[in-house]
Amino acid sequence: MPLARTILTGVLIFGVASPISAGPDSGTLTGIVTFKGTPPKRAAFNLEKEPACVKIHASAPLQEESVVTGRGNGLANVVVYISSGEVGAGAAPGNPVAFDQRDCHYKTHVLPVQVGQEIKIENSDPISHNIHPLAKVNREWNRMQPPGTPPFSYSYEKEEIIPVKCNIHPWMQGYFVVLKTSHFAVTSEDGVFRLPDLPQGKYTVTAWHETLGSQSQEVVVTGRETTPIYFTFPAKS
Repeated sequence: MPLARTILTGVLIFGVASPISAGPDSGTLTGIVTFKGTPPKRAAFNLEKEPACVKIHASAPLQEESVVTGRGNGLANVVVYISSGEVGAGAAPGNPVAFDQRDCHYKTHVLPVQVGQEIKIENSDPISHNIHPLAKVNREWNRMQPPGTPPFSYSYEKEEIIPVKCNIHPWMQGYFVVLKTSHFAVTSEDGVFRLPDLPQGKYTVTAWHETLGSQSQEVVVTGRETTPIYFTFPAKS
């Protein structure tokens, strides 16, 4: 059988919170996002302008992360979420999610959060970084974060996919994916995702990737069943 039908492990989930309406008869969506075609070769970044970064990555290059694939062409860094059909997403989780600047890049390349959920921004490097989320619907801001300074938190009021960059180190790029729903996941390198605690009903499930775009499917959740759903993103011609 194809890998996409047999492997459902290694799930990476951020900030999933069960809605108020979830109950003992809630169901689960599981699946895999795959890349169709030959994955592009990941280029190594030129870090020469920052000697500390060159030293950190002396043994292994820091590579770009726009298309990252793993076993069976599983596609990483795809945000899968409920885009319609949800009734009452519930309050944002009280615990913040971490966004760390470590080893001269963002440890979490794509960070999905719920509207109102705090993002705890940290700098674990021995050098300064500048965190600059390029919001258009929400307020745009940027802030210097020298080494050794305490983390700070920020939350967003509106749904939006927000590119994030460092004005000092141009290779540092990531995304905040701010969603109304409390049901979302981001795929690991195996492309796996899992959306638990869904009340019975009909939903639209959307998968978003930073360069390959978005896809949506309709799905019906019934009882306590686990329902499979799969997405395939073709290589851009």
